[in-house]
Amino acid sequence: MERQNQELKRQNLELQKQLAKELEQIGESRKSSETQLRSNYASMNANLGTAQEQVLVLTGRIEEISFNLEKAVADEKQQQANIDAISVLAAKIDQRLKTIEQYLNLAAMDGTAHRGPDAQGVSKDKQGAVSTVDQMYADAKLAYDEGRLEKARQGFQQLLETYPKSSHADNAQFWIGESYYREKWYEKAILEYQAVIEKYPKGNKVTAAMLKQGMAFLQIGDQSNARLILKELQKKYPKSNEAKIATKKLQEF
Repeated sequence: MERQNQELKRQNLELQKQLAKELEQIGESRKSSETQLRSNYASMNANLGTAQEQVLVLTGRIEEISFNLEKAVADEKQQQANIDAISVLAAKIDQRLKTIEQYLNLAAMDGTAHRGPDAQGVSKDKQGAVSTVDQMYADAKLAYDEGRLEKARQGFQQLLETYPKSSHADNAQFWIGESYYREKWYEKAILEYQAVIEKYPKGNKVTAAMLKQGMAFLQIGDQSNARLILKELQKKYPKSNEAKIATKKLQEF
């Protein structure tokens, strides 16, 4: 009986030792697990922080790329606008050059248009000569008034060639310009008006020629030259009726 009790005590003691050992192992395992969990948690937090930083960096890059893209689009639009503006300006300059070239060609074609003898319209029969130039002018002016513009030009031109220094010369030159203006051949009219201004600066048709020259430039869309001529008319002949008309025209620009 006693032996059995001792055996039971021994078994109980071994069981306690084994249980204590297992509890110790469980405790160590738990500590290890907790340590691992803490380590994993810390690592996860670190990874999360890194991921957040990377997200911020990527967000910044995306915003930068978006800004650069918008800027590039805006720059491209501005560049296209600049190109369009340059194209329009180039077209205007080209048109201006073509107009000037046309003026020069017309002037070259008419280089001998106004040549004639240096005569006063006076022959051996002075009274007869005066009557002749007056009649030539009257006939040409009548043709102009009746709308026979080519016939009128021929008459005025003949008068200029035959009697270039007559009192009718500046008027004849002016009406030649007017005939082209009525036919809407404005480039040719501009040249004829210029002949009035240059050849007869003291004549009574200078202001009218300047006004109509400015209006002819307006008709062909050349506002720059039109404005220049009309302002010159205002400056040189401020009290003339033509200057008053020029002022109104300039206000319409």
